[in-house]
Amino acid sequence: MVSREETQRKLGLLSAGALQHTPEQHYTVTDRLEERAAQTPVQCFLVWGDLEITYDDANRQANRYAHFAYTQGLRQGDVAALMMENRPDFLYLWLGLAKIGCVAALINTHSTGDALHHAVVTATGSKLLFVGSECISNLDHCEELKTQATTFVVPDTDGAETARCTSVLTEQLLNSPDSNPDKILRSSVIGESLFCLVFTSGTTGLPKAAKITHMRWLGTGDGWTKMLSHSAQDVFYCVLPLYHVAAGMSLLSQALACGGRILLRRNFSASRFWDDVRKHNVTVTQYSGEMCRYLVNQPPRPNDRQHPLRVMSGAGLTEDVWQRFVERFGVEQILEGFGGTEVNCNLLNVDNKIGSCGRIPDKNLSNARLVKYDRQNGDYVRNADGFVLECEAGEVGELLGMIVNIPGVGAGRFDGYTDIEATEKKVLRNAFQPGDAWFRTGDLFKRDEDDYFYFVDRTGDTYRWKSENVSTTEVANTLGDYDGLDIVSVYGVAIPGQEGRAGMAAVVMQPNSPFDPESFFKLATQRLPDYAVPVFIRDCQQADITPTFKLRKVDLKAAGYGQYNSEDTLYVLDKDNQTYALLTNESLARLCISVFKSEV
Repeated sequence: MVSREETQRKLGLLSAGALQHTPEQHYTVTDRLEERAAQTPVQCFLVWGDLEITYDDANRQANRYAHFAYTQGLRQGDVAALMMENRPDFLYLWLGLAKIGCVAALINTHSTGDALHHAVVTATGSKLLFVGSECISNLDHCEELKTQATTFVVPDTDGAETARCTSVLTEQLLNSPDSNPDKILRSSVIGESLFCLVFTSGTTGLPKAAKITHMRWLGTGDGWTKMLSHSAQDVFYCVLPLYHVAAGMSLLSQALACGGRILLRRNFSASRFWDDVRKHNVTVTQYSGEMCRYLVNQPPRPNDRQHPLRVMSGAGLTEDVWQRFVERFGVEQILEGFGGTEVNCNLLNVDNKIGSCGRIPDKNLSNARLVKYDRQNGDYVRNADGFVLECEAGEVGELLGMIVNIPGVGAGRFDGYTDIEATEKKVLRNAFQPGDAWFRTGDLFKRDEDDYFYFVDRTGDTYRWKSENVSTTEVANTLGDYDGLDIVSVYGVAIPGQEGRAGMAAVVMQPNSPFDPESFFKLATQRLPDYAVPVFIRDCQQADITPTFKLRKVDLKAAGYGQYNSEDTLYVLDKDNQTYALLTNESLARLCISVFKSEV
C-alpha cells in the first residue's frame, strides 16, 4: 500500500506546477510557443509523416494564419471556429488565432446539420469558420452557415476535393508575413482570458461549449511536466483528436511545457500503435479505455514488452483491461484519472492502483467532496437543516467541486460554458452552508477506506429496473470482455405500461466476429444479477462514435428498441430458450412487450 504521504507528495508536484499560473498574468499560450521558437528554433516540435517540423517552422506558420485572420477583420476577443482532422495546420491555425487575441472554437469533425450550426453560430458566435477540405462535406446541409460565418477552406495534403470550394486558403496564406504579430494585438489577454472553446462529448444531448483559459491550459502542462519530470527528449504520441481536451490540452500543453516533440497522427490505429512507439521512441501518450481494449485485442507479438513508452494517462480503463494491458505490455506508469473539459475538481491515480481513478489522501488539500445521492429520486440526501451529507466509505455518491475564486489563484475555478443557463445548472448552491457554491460533476463514485475513488456511473445514466438501481457502467464493464467485442454501451429504455427502464446493450463487434446471442446470454446471466441482465441487444453495423471511442447515446436512447439504423440487428431476452431472440412483433408479444413507440 502506498502511503498517504507519498501520494500527496506526487499530487503536490502536480499542483505546484499548475499554480505557477495566475488569472492576472500576461504570459499566454502563444508567448510559450514564441519562447520555444526563440530559445530552441531547430528543436523538432512535430513529426508528421516523413516531415520533422521545428519549433521555429511551426511558429512561422502560425504567424501566417495570425496575419491572415487579422486581415479578415478578426480582433481581440473574437471567436473563429476550426473544424479539421489532426494535422499540423490545425495547430498552426489554433495558435495563430491566439496570437491576435482571438478564441478558437474547436469543432468536432463529425458535426453536421443542426449540430454544426449550433456549434458554430448558436453556442460560440463564430465570425469565421476555418474548415479542412477533408471535412467540407459536413457543410452540405448547412447552407445558412455561408451567410452567418465566412468560411475558408484549408486544403489537405491527401488531395481531398476542393474544386467546389470558393475560398480556399493557398496564395493568401503564402503571401502572409511569417513574423510574430505585435503583442499589442493581444494586449488585453491575461491568464483568465479565453484561449479556446471545447465542446462536451454530447453523448446525451447537444454539446455545450466549455471555456478553456490560457492559465488553465498552461498550468496543465507545467503541472504534469513537474510531476513526471518530462524533458525535451520526451516524445508525445498524439492519436486522439485535437478538438478534444485529452490531446488538445493535456498532451499538447505537456509537450510545449518541456520543449519535447509530438508524433502527430490523423487518428488512432491499433495495428500501427506499437510500431510507431518503437520507430519514433515515443515515451508519453494518452488513452481512452476503449483504445486500450483495442490494443489488448490485437494478436500477441514476441516484442510486446520491447518499447520505450513509460507513461500513459487517460480515463475509462476498466479493471479487467487494465490488468491485461499491464501484464502484456508492461508500461511503467498508468495514470488513470477523472476530470473533464469544464471540471474544477480532478482525481488522479498516481499509485498504479488498478481499478481506481484517483485518491484524495488529505481532503483538506482538495476541493472535491463525495456526497450522498438518491439515485431513485435523482436528488441529494440532506440533513434536517437541508444541507448535503458526505458519503462514508463504500457508499455511492456524486462528486462535487467547491468553486473557488481567489485573486492570484487559478485552482478551483469554474469557467463554465458560453451558455449562461447551462453554466448555472451545473452549480449547486447552499450545499454545506449558506452562500457556498459547488460544481456538480454529474458523476457517481465510491471510495474505499484508503480514499481511493472508483467511478460508478453518470447520474443520468443510472436507471431503475425491477425496483433496483442499475449502473450502466458496471454492466458495460462486466460484459466488456465478451469474445470479439469492440465496444459496448448500456442504457435504459422505456417499455410502455411497465415501470422503470429495461436495460439495453448496443454492441459493436470486431470484423469477422459476428454477434452470437447464445454465448452473450450465457455470459450476461452468469455474471450479472437478474435485474441487470440487458433485456434488449442492438448489434450496431454503423457506429456513431465519440472522440474517446464511446457510442453516442442520444439517438440510441431515443430509438429505444425500435429500428434506428436499417442495418442494425435487434434482439430481445429469451430466458426460456437461454438466448437472445431476434426482435420481432411475435417475439415481443411472447414476452408481453409492446411494440416500441419513440419518445421523441
